[in-house]
Amino acid sequence: MGSQLGSAGLLLVNTLINIYIFLLMLRFLLQASRADYYNPISQSVVKITQPAVRPFQSFLGPVMARFDLATLATAFVIKAISIIVILQIAGFGMAPIAGVAIGSLAAIANAILKIYFFALIVMIILSWVAPQASHPGALLVMQLVEPIMAPVRKVIPPLGMIDLSPIVVFIAISLIDGIVVGSLTRAAGIAGALVGL
Repeated sequence: MGSQLGSAGLLLVNTLINIYIFLLMLRFLLQASRADYYNPISQSVVKITQPAVRPFQSFLGPVMARFDLATLATAFVIKAISIIVILQIAGFGMAPIAGVAIGSLAAIANAILKIYFFALIVMIILSWVAPQASHPGALLVMQLVEPIMAPVRKVIPPLGMIDLSPIVVFIAISLIDGIVVGSLTRAAGIAGALVGL
């Protein structure tokens, strides 16, 4: 009974850490897509993640003013430490460093893909029920997905009222998740069990 409670506790801790990684990657993607920094949701994400990111900002700046290396490094370090600690507490001993690093990369990639997946679903629903929505959340979703939708729309323009580009992006997300994230998760060994929500 005690071991089951311990396992449930570790699972809960891992889930909470993965949610925080999700928020860190949301911050990263919002900056990368040049979304409105003063949007209330953007501000909330920055406030939640800033305490963890601040130590890395002293020596890691953004690349091309878009790609926030400090946020990426924060996510990587938090996930790596959590994998080591959780596996130690669970009785698996010290995980191989390579496995921890690969598992951390897989967790970051998984979070990015999940954000785009959910954002695309929200975008599709909004395009049907509220195409002119001015809610801060709706505007942020549109700003977030536009950088990945625009290149696809150049290749596959909308057919009248029907936009096929989200389907292509969904397929790409599924392929990347299955091939890249799946391969990383398997390569991480035991650490791979702690990847993703």
